[in-house]
Amino acid sequence: MDYLYDSLREYCKEDYYPFHMPGHKRRLGTLGDPFSFDITEIEGFDNLHHAEGLLLEAQERANALYGAEETFFLVNGSTAGILSAIGACAPEGRILMARNSHKAAYHGVFLNRLEAAYLYPAQQGEINGPIRAADVERALEKEPGIRAVYVTSPTYDGVVSPIREIAELAHDRGIPLIVDEAHGAHFGMHPFFPESAVKQGADIVIHSIHKTLPSLTQTALLHVNGKLADRRRLKKLLGIFQSSSPSYVLMASADQCVRLMQERGTELMEAYAGRLKRFRASVRDLQIVKILDTDDPSKILISVRDASKRAGTEEEWNGRRLCGLLREKYRLELELEAGSYGLALTSLADDDEGFRRLSAALHEIDAGLLRERGDHQEIAGEIAGERGALEAETLEKGAAGSWAYKEKPEESQVCMTIAKAEAARQEKRRLPDCAGRISGEYVYLYPPGIPLIVPGERIRREMLAQWEAYRRSGYALQGPEDYAMKELWVVCEQECETEEGR
Repeated sequence: MDYLYDSLREYCKEDYYPFHMPGHKRRLGTLGDPFSFDITEIEGFDNLHHAEGLLLEAQERANALYGAEETFFLVNGSTAGILSAIGACAPEGRILMARNSHKAAYHGVFLNRLEAAYLYPAQQGEINGPIRAADVERALEKEPGIRAVYVTSPTYDGVVSPIREIAELAHDRGIPLIVDEAHGAHFGMHPFFPESAVKQGADIVIHSIHKTLPSLTQTALLHVNGKLADRRRLKKLLGIFQSSSPSYVLMASADQCVRLMQERGTELMEAYAGRLKRFRASVRDLQIVKILDTDDPSKILISVRDASKRAGTEEEWNGRRLCGLLREKYRLELELEAGSYGLALTSLADDDEGFRRLSAALHEIDAGLLRERGDHQEIAGEIAGERGALEAETLEKGAAGSWAYKEKPEESQVCMTIAKAEAARQEKRRLPDCAGRISGEYVYLYPPGIPLIVPGERIRREMLAQWEAYRRSGYALQGPEDYAMKELWVVCEQECETEEGR
């Protein structure tokens, strides 16, 4: 029997390099033995749910660091902040929400029995692009009764939406803007990185400081500005969605993170920006492996879309294969494996050696792909001479005709609200028989946890084929009760007859 603690200790003795969260990278922190100060709400140490002393001062330090009007510690992660923010800004009615939002946002929609109108991101090459201000404006004009606007910026891949413009559009209509900036806790701390939504007019901003700053997993912050968000209701909901026994270890970690950034942030961020610039300069000569550019240079997206299929085999190059190779051969653990790329998540705690190892590994992989391409083209030439140009062209395209990992969420047919779908009578059906039915469950790739289907949406046949392709390629599909994805709960059709056609 393997115990978790023992497995963690053994893993951390190895030389795996963490290009993934948490942002302290197991090296930048000053907490020491957590058992030595793991206390409860004893005299002199305040209470997070009624902060008047020590914890109030700690939250005010975080507020000063980011420049918001009010800041709250989150010890249940950004999830607690997202649920509280949605409930405070849209306790009923309708919400205008980016469809590429984290599953926690959908849970907020469900809990408040909201009707969601969706904003779809623009496509940007291999990844989701931003939510465009023009699309927000059109949606606000078209959709009546919107109580709040919710966007994710930056995305997992580091794409930033025009928050200032979106905030102005929402505020013109007296509507608050919630920004899930979980992956941008480092924004605004150095000119090399984008400006934070806190300074661009957002009413509520949620930061996962554990993702890109040196703080323990599960620590996050919620910032509030302006008068459009109901702060009284927000505080009540934070008391509901956060533990009544908040961890002093986690709160101390958040406070120490803020302290570090106040005292040494300028120095650390300058060094971090320098490392990122040097790394990006070092990989400019890659010929097949590509580094994709997004708004946040801390996110290193490594694309193998241009890699050819190995001659004479069925093995394809994709993000999963890339990440597996980096893990097994080079002992570099990335944050995310997607269809055509992998994501190396960096932070100010990364060191020069980590970036050097990644650069060396990518150069070696790139050189191997160049040799592979040469052999591939030689074989293609032989085939062309013997069997004609059509076969050679097919071989040269390699995996081009195979399945595509669709980053952009498909525009969905919403038949009923999430809450109504969850409450409706459901039946379990074999996955191939679910085409045309209304989903009673979520299906999402994790990470990043963005739903491919949401309860209350119509399942299309092509979706089923796509999910099966993901599964065959080894990607982790989560959400359904059946982990094997052979069956799915769907809404009984008679339950939604009055909902469709609206």
